[in-house]
Amino acid sequence: MAGGGADAALKQDDTQPHPVKDQLPDVSYCITSPPPWPEAFLLGFQHYLVMLGTTVIIPTALVPQMGGGNDEKARVIQTLLFVAGLNTLLQTTFGTRLPAVIGGSYTFVVPTISIILAARYSTIVDPHQRFLHIMRGTQGALIVSSAIQIILGFSGLWRIVVRLLSPLSAAPLVALAGFGLYEFGFPGVAKCIEIGLPQLIILVIFSQYIPHLLRSKKHVFDRYAVLFSIAIVWLYAFILTVGGAYKHAAAKTRQHCRTDRSGLIASSPWIRVPYPFQWGAPTFNGGEAFAMMAAAFVALVESTGTFIAVSRYSSATPVPPSILGRGVGWQGIGILLDGLFGTANGSTVSVENAGLIALTRVGSRRVVQISAGFMIFFSILGKFGAVFASVPGPIIAALYCLFFAYVGVAGLGLLQFCNLNSFRTKFILGFSVFLGLSVPQYFNEYTSVAGYGPAHTGARWFNDMVNVAFSSEALVAGFVAYFLDNTLHRNDPTARKDRGYHFWDKFRSYRTDPRSEEFYSLPFNLNKFFPAD
Repeated sequence: MAGGGADAALKQDDTQPHPVKDQLPDVSYCITSPPPWPEAFLLGFQHYLVMLGTTVIIPTALVPQMGGGNDEKARVIQTLLFVAGLNTLLQTTFGTRLPAVIGGSYTFVVPTISIILAARYSTIVDPHQRFLHIMRGTQGALIVSSAIQIILGFSGLWRIVVRLLSPLSAAPLVALAGFGLYEFGFPGVAKCIEIGLPQLIILVIFSQYIPHLLRSKKHVFDRYAVLFSIAIVWLYAFILTVGGAYKHAAAKTRQHCRTDRSGLIASSPWIRVPYPFQWGAPTFNGGEAFAMMAAAFVALVESTGTFIAVSRYSSATPVPPSILGRGVGWQGIGILLDGLFGTANGSTVSVENAGLIALTRVGSRRVVQISAGFMIFFSILGKFGAVFASVPGPIIAALYCLFFAYVGVAGLGLLQFCNLNSFRTKFILGFSVFLGLSVPQYFNEYTSVAGYGPAHTGARWFNDMVNVAFSSEALVAGFVAYFLDNTLHRNDPTARKDRGYHFWDKFRSYRTDPRSEEFYSLPFNLNKFFPAD
């Protein structure tokens, strides 16, 4: 009888849902528990390799349109990499203190292209002079736009906004901060399918199947799957290149598949230290500044979602609103540095590096700070950095397929705090996610057909502000969910529980949960001078 009772209890336990977790379990190293130094350096180098994708792709697309050649492209990539290292160190030391890499952002590409197409630059004949004038224009716009994040972050205004965030309204924001980048995944792989697809398959095999088959306590293949897979496929791509596989291929195929097409190694100097105003004094234009400010606000919202994903995967408690505000303020300083140094791009939290934390299950702050050291080191030693920066784009796109998915599913994981049997929950979740995908798709389709966005007035700065905002999946989904969650049946006592708001009550203030001190306190006793509430 006793055995039958135990079996019945076991069966009953099997039917119970999984318990809710404030902190994600099964993480090998959390924020404050660094791995051994040799392992930390390897993991830091892996983070450096992953962030190189966006660092190379954005200048490669923008610099030729600005009038620059391979020399200018190499210098812009070096500068972007150098500033990314500085911003990552600032964010991990004085910002949220999460292991978040701060790098380039696709959000700032649209206003930058708008500056490139400005009429006042069309009369400049010399390509190099045109490049310099456009770069100075982007610098001025970035310097002005940084104010929006600095003010919202350090004034406490963003903290007030985030305090009304619940797991239900955060889920679409975080989910589409990852899933919304789908256009940079498999479409990039398909640009050279014979390289991109093997990279994707080998990455999945090394990270998921081999560790399960070996059942080893040492996390080697899963933790360093990126290094193993890139080394194998990069060598394979090199063999195809030197073997003449692309000798008679189309120009686009050679550009994406060959390992010698980046032009970075020959153009990069051996040693060069980027410095402020290296392109000359910034120039300022009101309309361009407004458009860049819209991009800065979009980046602020998207970074908030990615910060939440990073906190989950590093096994930290939910980020208190005051800490998020502090992080946003320091990210604004990062955009200010972008403008001073001249990166032709703004900064945001790297989504791909957040996904890498999930893959490796290592959320150590020290690892990301070491990766920042690699960024600065290889940006100064240009030739060596250019070798790694010449990894073919389809290999990087294959990594994105996995990393963006991890960040997206971090948003879905927040639904554990919500009542998914509530029709209110279903409406807010479904409607916000659908519009978050559908509205940007309309804006992108309209732009690809007409050559300009749905907002097409005589004021180009207004057009850019509207088109940038509504082209962001995370912003649209996050805004719809946030608005509906805070207005629909708000006074209904069951709604508060259904949306999971009560689960985050103790994390709405820095001081109400003792674990916040462990994860988010400032170093050098700076909390005395900059207290969080």
